[in-house]
Amino acid sequence: MEPRILELRGEIDRINRELLNLLSERARIAVEIGRIQTELGIRHYDPVREEKMLAYLTAENDGPFSDGAIKKLFKEIFKATLALEERQDERKFLYSRDAKPETTQVKVKNAVFGGGPLLVAGPCAIESQEQMFQTAEFLAARGVKVLRGGAFKPRTSPYAFQGLGVEGLKLGRAAADRYGMAFVTEVMDTRDIEVVARYADILQIGARNMHNFALLKEAGRSHMPVLLKRGLSATVEEWFYAAEYVLSQGNGQVILAERGIRTYEKWTRNTLDLSGAVLAKQLTHLPVMVDVTHATGRIELMAPLARAALAAGVDAVHVEVHPNPKVAMSDNNQQMDFAQFDEFLSRIKGLLEPAPKEG
Repeated sequence: MEPRILELRGEIDRINRELLNLLSERARIAVEIGRIQTELGIRHYDPVREEKMLAYLTAENDGPFSDGAIKKLFKEIFKATLALEERQDERKFLYSRDAKPETTQVKVKNAVFGGGPLLVAGPCAIESQEQMFQTAEFLAARGVKVLRGGAFKPRTSPYAFQGLGVEGLKLGRAAADRYGMAFVTEVMDTRDIEVVARYADILQIGARNMHNFALLKEAGRSHMPVLLKRGLSATVEEWFYAAEYVLSQGNGQVILAERGIRTYEKWTRNTLDLSGAVLAKQLTHLPVMVDVTHATGRIELMAPLARAALAAGVDAVHVEVHPNPKVAMSDNNQQMDFAQFDEFLSRIKGLLEPAPKEG
């Protein structure tokens, strides 16, 4: 090769090394600024500061790069630096595996979320003593350790059945106690946490309340186990931040529940985001549940999706079960009857057994 080309390339290699060293030094300074901003509660991204830097750089530009090229180059540097600052913050989030590498186990009576695959089942709404006792007896006989049932029901229409309230809580508690099960039910209002905690073993924060930050903090202060459902249109990041609200109150007993997100699809009630559930298992130390009932709204899809979720390593699967769904007071079409649940169970049973320990 032409000796002059080799000489010039050597010069470029030297400049590249100098640029790399300068970029690394810049990044270290920016990360320290980011650390101080985090301590002070200041946002990392400052658009005014960015515009001032770009204006200064283009004013100093003597070519041969155009001002547009200079802006584009430095915007990439700014973007990469901001990502470094945000990653530094993520290491401090309580939900993160960087903060706690080992998987959290949430123990509730005889059930352990994060200790092997679990089933959570029960009717959409608590309607009567007969319904709850009959369901609990049936499910307990099949090894289900966690009974669900709504006493307070958030409904799309204000005129739909809203639940039995405190009377429903009493029925759910009595049925769970009779058959040795844990009881999970939804709490919708900060004013109800005390009474719900009196009867339930797990406080459920429903999808519509995932962004109710006052409720999340109050649930955290209760120090009760919290089942946090992902919002209908929430990103995975927003879901994690919602969990952080609970964790930040000193309550480490959080179970994440993926229950399907709203998309343009009309043939299912929602769209199960299994990738989001797997991502939650990888990025957080919290146990993760998949709710195939609300994700699909179609009984024929629940076993295949439950199999997929369990094979992917989630900690629990949730389904709705009712003695006679045809007369249920809410969500008739998506609740299994007892025969359908037995069929569902037969199709996933092999995946409910814990994997054999190595060695």
